[in-house]
Amino acid sequence: MRGLRSLTLFACVGAIAIITAACGNSTPTTTGTATIPAGLSVTSFNQSFSFMPQLKSVTAAGTGSVGVILPDTTSSTRYVNFDAPYLKQAFDAAGYSSSQYTISNAGGDPAQELNLATADITAGAKVLVFDPINSNVGGQIQQLAQSKGVKTISYDRATFTGTNVYYVSFDNVQVGKLIGDGFLKCVTDWGVTNAKVFELDGGQDTDPNAVSFAQGYNNAIWLDKTTPLAAGKTNSAGMTLVAEKIAPAWDNAAGQTVFQQQFTANPGINATVEANDGLGNAAITVLKNKGIGPKKVPTTGQDATEQGMANVLKGYQCGSVYKAVYLEAQDAVALATILRAGLTPPPALLNGTTSPPTGQAGSQQPASLLVPIWVTSANMNDTVIKDKFVDKAALCTDAGAAACTAAGIS
Repeated sequence: MRGLRSLTLFACVGAIAIITAACGNSTPTTTGTATIPAGLSVTSFNQSFSFMPQLKSVTAAGTGSVGVILPDTTSSTRYVNFDAPYLKQAFDAAGYSSSQYTISNAGGDPAQELNLATADITAGAKVLVFDPINSNVGGQIQQLAQSKGVKTISYDRATFTGTNVYYVSFDNVQVGKLIGDGFLKCVTDWGVTNAKVFELDGGQDTDPNAVSFAQGYNNAIWLDKTTPLAAGKTNSAGMTLVAEKIAPAWDNAAGQTVFQQQFTANPGINATVEANDGLGNAAITVLKNKGIGPKKVPTTGQDATEQGMANVLKGYQCGSVYKAVYLEAQDAVALATILRAGLTPPPALLNGTTSPPTGQAGSQQPASLLVPIWVTSANMNDTVIKDKFVDKAALCTDAGAAACTAAGIS
């Protein structure tokens, strides 16, 4: 998974910085017969999708369709198992007919993603919601949409070109901060002293959101948003950075090779930071092969995968960032519905901005940023298990019944 780079949040949703725009939407916004419900914000959504029916009048006032393009079926099962069904549920609850929206998947092929966008626009889409496989195809889709007067929503991964562009995701700098804060607590809890830290970043070569994650945890750990940081960086807790490296294109196998090389060259590494659960597991595999047991060398992650949760319960991973997909799906559909009706989104829904990294081309864009959660064994049952994001039976088979019982999972 992914995120953005630099952003600004309103105080009403737990801001990390101050901005000048007003917070909230105390009165309905009306155009003709369409009324945006009062109070619509990033906190309006829940697991029961109870807010979505309030958008039916806005849906009825809109014209054309909404095309949704998800990126792949293999790198993350979330798009098939969660995003697609949750998006459908959100559209249906908001009063869309089956002919007023499409949900397709590019299967990891950038050319196919562009083809799907072209087909959606040709079929009458007024709004495109798409998760760009990479920044190149993202820019191509934005350019195409702009030339046709179609508004776009970058879903989960940002692009920074074009006009009438919006971004829906979780606060990805905050995702990184949660990873960094969780790592620092874990180092203390596991009794690691004189920490020699190695960081394994996600694919900054293909995913701009990976930059934001690293900025978040670097600032939390080292008080420095630079990424990658130079070796030798220290902090007041007595930690020293051995190296910060990138796993190209978020590839777990490549990440494991990078970690293996670093651990061989620097066997004193005793604390690690990884940008997602797949990279965390890659590091754990190397550590296990070296005979290193649980609660010895901290690792981190995000995405709250079953594998990641099992590694947490077994004591190899400190925690993982959970991003509830049902919130993101509703947020995207709500914003698309407003844009389709030609209305102005309320400021409490567009509660932030996203900008390209320093030195990269592009422009700042309005963003709707949701709040992520750091999951450990202490709150696993009340988050990913309660939401059925992780299959309890599979998790407890993997981690062991005793580990599940100890975490209150039964």
